[in-house]
Amino acid sequence: MEVLKIATAGSVDDGKSTLIGRLLYDTKSLTDDKLEAIEKTSKQKGYDYLDFSLATDGLVAEREQGITIDVAHIYYSTPNKSYIIADTPGHVEYTRNMVTGASTSQAAIILIDARKGVIEQTNRHFFINNLLRIKDVIVAINKMDLVDYSEERYNEIKADFEELMSKRDYQDQKITFIPVSALKGDNVVNRSEKMAWYKGQTLLEHFEELDRKDIFNVGTPRFPVQYVIRPKTEEYHDFRGFAGKVYGGELSVGDEVVVLPSMTKSKIKEIYFYDKKYKTATRRSSVTITLEDEINVSRGDMLVKAGDLPTIDKQFTATVSWMDSQNLTVGSKYVVQHGVNKVLAKVENIHHKINPDYSGIDTSINALGMNDIAQVTFRLNKPIFYDSFKNHRTNGSFILIDNQSNTTAGVGFIN
Repeated sequence: MEVLKIATAGSVDDGKSTLIGRLLYDTKSLTDDKLEAIEKTSKQKGYDYLDFSLATDGLVAEREQGITIDVAHIYYSTPNKSYIIADTPGHVEYTRNMVTGASTSQAAIILIDARKGVIEQTNRHFFINNLLRIKDVIVAINKMDLVDYSEERYNEIKADFEELMSKRDYQDQKITFIPVSALKGDNVVNRSEKMAWYKGQTLLEHFEELDRKDIFNVGTPRFPVQYVIRPKTEEYHDFRGFAGKVYGGELSVGDEVVVLPSMTKSKIKEIYFYDKKYKTATRRSSVTITLEDEINVSRGDMLVKAGDLPTIDKQFTATVSWMDSQNLTVGSKYVVQHGVNKVLAKVENIHHKINPDYSGIDTSINALGMNDIAQVTFRLNKPIFYDSFKNHRTNGSFILIDNQSNTTAGVGFIN
């Protein structure tokens, strides 16, 4: 079954956790014991409604404060799709969590409180979705019940957000506006009778009709080798296949390919998925490839089409989202993990800090603190083969690892 991962973003009290809880409730995805716990706790709090945020806020601090702190992953299914919702925090101090949750998502929901409209945090949420090249973004204008389901108010917020859209640099994004009331269930799973003026889809209808080809970013085919398969059995005595996942485009039997970094050439002989053979490996399919020639290919190598090579270099500039309590400074060293490859890197220059509320840049900095986003140049101890992130979401991204604590210190998107 097709799996769709959705990131959510919203400011304090925008109703993000309530929206997800309503989605689970109306699709009958809540277990009986979870539903009983929600009913019991809602009564204890004196509510005359079910507090659906209890379905997602797992940490005690989240439930006590009514905020989302860490990224939670919620799973549910319909007859058509399986869904993973990355419930990410919307606070400024949890920018790193928001980036983490959105980094592997194909779609996103940005919540806006209908009473407050577009605020500074909305800019930040949209900036991160733009930075991470999320192709399908739903702007859910929530709490419409508190503005009397006003079409005029909906249009005001929509116009303000469209002004924000003019600042983005990723034009392939599809933006969809949906007026909802998560608490009352309007336009989440079921259509709202109180907003007859809205002729579009509900939130769930939108996700159900999303086509895979519309949500995955298209690039040039890249096949990082994760494992070399040598069964050495009687039946497959001479078999030598290369297992991995195809990113960006398609690879077919007969394609001439180049092996990086050795630059040796061959042609694709066979494509396997377990014990079945295929003529073409579509993007995002996990397959095993055999080559016509006996050439040296190892884990960490990459197969690309001849004439369609990535950049091979020991230096690059990237947009970095810093996640560590220890500051990033010029001259500091980290391990860059790019795909399955790990190389030692030194920070050569911090060009400027980027304000994620679209208010400009700051050139007067010499270090990055937690949750900062900046343009940084790195020098590596050996070349890697990369694409720019805007052209290839997978081959243009990396993580930075502190080689002393072994923690993930930051993530980067190559320019």
